Amino acid sequence: MKLDKDGIKAVIPHREPFLLIDEVIELEPGERVVAFKRVSADEYYFKGHFPGNPVMPGVLQVEALAQAGAVCVLSLPEHRGKTAYFGAIDRVKFRGMVKPGDELRLEVELESVRARGGKGKASAFKEGKLICSCELTFMFA
Repeated sequence: MKLDKDGIKAVIPHREPFLLIDEVIELEPGERVVAFKRVSADEYYFKGHFPGNPVMPGVLQVEALAQAGAVCVLSLPEHRGKTAYFGAIDRVKFRGMVKPGDELRLEVELESVRARGGKGKASAFKEGKLICSCELTFMFA
């Protein structure tokens, strides 16, 4: 299943300027998702991070992964309309910089989904190279 921005907005509550995924190209609800974030020079955070040397903050890379994971889990009928919140972020590793013009391929594989939350493994790639990875725990409200 593929989703454009409108399709993504129908599943998760995030909106611009904090919607950090542009397209979902693969979706197996409750199992796995592959999405893209196209990093534009106009991103609000580049004005201060860092002037003359714009770099996407690592925390926003993790947030983009979490939003992709939220699309995956909130696409399940029993979780539609809920909001997924961070419960924990573990084993985060950054392996490179993300700059204007880069495209991030966001991959999340859910390991467990229960009534109150779940866990997943997430990875972001730039030009085929692993750039960020982490384990995400989430809760529903």
